[in-house]
Amino acid sequence: MVEQIREIAETYLGNLTKDANLSQRVKSARTLDNCLEIYLSQTDSGKGRIQAKSTSGTIVGIIKNRDWSISEGDVFITKSGQLLLIHLQEQRLMVLSFTEPVENYTIELVHLGHVLGNHHWPIIIKKNKIYIQLIIDAEIIEATITKFKIPGLKIDYESRSPQEHLQFSHHSHHI
Repeated sequence: MVEQIREIAETYLGNLTKDANLSQRVKSARTLDNCLEIYLSQTDSGKGRIQAKSTSGTIVGIIKNRDWSISEGDVFITKSGQLLLIHLQEQRLMVLSFTEPVENYTIELVHLGHVLGNHHWPIIIKKNKIYIQLIIDAEIIEATITKFKIPGLKIDYESRSPQEHLQFSHHSHHI
């Protein structure tokens, strides 16, 4: 079995949706077969060290600061001089909402919030809905949440395109 070449990318060039010259450079590199493309999850996009397989099968390592997340259309250059184009996968979220008033369930709601935070499950509260980033199996989160038996608690799922991704932060849980 032949081991695949591993590419390292740590030099960020910009985003092709915001830079026409870079967009042209990526187009040329694709024509010359000198452009690797990878699909990352939203969770991976915020990591400092990322390993992914390109669409052509090459294992790519990305090294970046953790203080920013990779976006759809970001471009890096590898140490061997190949361009690396980033695509983001569709984002799947758990969405909690309530179909009944919950004023009489204060303790249960506080307990729910505590458990979500204690497990470090990133959340965003937006328009009376709680969005939970699925960093583990949805079934585990769902089983944990349903134990609270809050009447009217509705659990749904939503998929968002890379352009509609919710940006979860480890520092702030409310928009």
